[in-house]
Amino acid sequence: MCRVKKHFPLAVLLLAAVVAPAANSIVWNAKTGSVSADVHGETLWPLLEDVAHQTGWHIFIEPGLDRKADVKFSKLNPGEALKKLLGDLNFAYVPQTNEADQLYVFATVMSAATQRVNPAATNRVAHVKRIAGELLLKVKPGTDIVALAKALGAKITGRDDKLGIYRLQFADDAATDAALASLKTNADVATAEYDYVLDPPVTPQKVAGSTAAPIALTLNPPGDSGRVIVGLIDTPVQSLGSELDKFLLPSVSITGDTVAGSADPTHATGMAETILRAMAAQGGSTSAQILPVDVYGNGETATTWNVALGVQAAVNGGATVLNLSLGGANDSTILADVIQQAIAKGIVVFAAAGNQPVSTPTYPAADSGVIAVAATQGNQLAAYSNYGSFVSLALPGTSVVTIGNSSWVVQGTSPATAYATGVAAGTKSGTTMTWAQILAIMQQKFPMPTK
Repeated sequence: MCRVKKHFPLAVLLLAAVVAPAANSIVWNAKTGSVSADVHGETLWPLLEDVAHQTGWHIFIEPGLDRKADVKFSKLNPGEALKKLLGDLNFAYVPQTNEADQLYVFATVMSAATQRVNPAATNRVAHVKRIAGELLLKVKPGTDIVALAKALGAKITGRDDKLGIYRLQFADDAATDAALASLKTNADVATAEYDYVLDPPVTPQKVAGSTAAPIALTLNPPGDSGRVIVGLIDTPVQSLGSELDKFLLPSVSITGDTVAGSADPTHATGMAETILRAMAAQGGSTSAQILPVDVYGNGETATTWNVALGVQAAVNGGATVLNLSLGGANDSTILADVIQQAIAKGIVVFAAAGNQPVSTPTYPAADSGVIAVAATQGNQLAAYSNYGSFVSLALPGTSVVTIGNSSWVVQGTSPATAYATGVAAGTKSGTTMTWAQILAIMQQKFPMPTK
């Protein structure tokens, strides 16, 4: 069967980015209109995920296809590069006028390519990576997950039967990739994806010689109904001092790990203080409280699995608004689904837009229904802040954290998100306005500056 060939316009190519882990790499270069690759044993599905992320194309594949790419080339045009990468498979490139261009990969006929390939994360941030040998699954009701894992040669290392999501461990990456390819066509599996690592949180930096003004906020006894609880999905939180600890509900840990006491504030401690400071600006008292949910434990990074469980733990704990001062380049369907279920219950979700000065979406901020928050400096967008159509609000990106007689400054879209959460929660606890009314006012007060 003949392969369909079409011209690949330069406009569809993104800036060069290396997308495969370890030695495998694909570089799609917009300046030269060429592609270079060095891949060994790369299976079809992750390879196409990489291509989808770099090009922005919507890629569709014929279900059941599988092969491994073992090629090395330099500076080929996109059409010739796809021939090398796809081997004996057929492909059709279909340019579009008002939407993303499309690529169809098939063995028989183009119409058989019906399964959408979701873009994978790139290594544009050095810390973005997936957990070796792990997959996350969402299965359909009635699926025997034990039998499924056994058939795949995998071990179940995490589970939430109520949500129908599971974490599987495989012997190596080759087994992981092979299992992912097979699960994509398994009728019992709603979603199968890698377990990705999110960007590390910004570390507060110590400021010499000054402290921030105390947070002037008193706690009104919260009622049995209509409570405002902020689910702070973050690192472990430390004591804020006797006057502010009353605003903290008992912490929940997803990892089971604990962090020894430190003189330096954790990221979550900074976010908690920022939320309370924003609440104080709405009035001197509030009935709102913070439910800290630790998804990092002793580690420097969190995974999409831990964050998904953290979101659900916050929901189970009665949270009415979620603060996700975290994110990464990976679009996790499983995490997005858990967040969507929270939003469907009327829970408001704020998330950080990201600390790269690009319009590339950061997740979960770019997920549907999530309020993505960028950072400002003065009346301008902060030089480090992400921007783009997925961003809803922009608030100050600098916050000062005080422990004892010392202060630390934390900068980024993380504190901007915490400010947004605090403003919303503080307003809600002192008014009869709906969340929709509050958010409408915030969008007028904290608009995204013109880039």
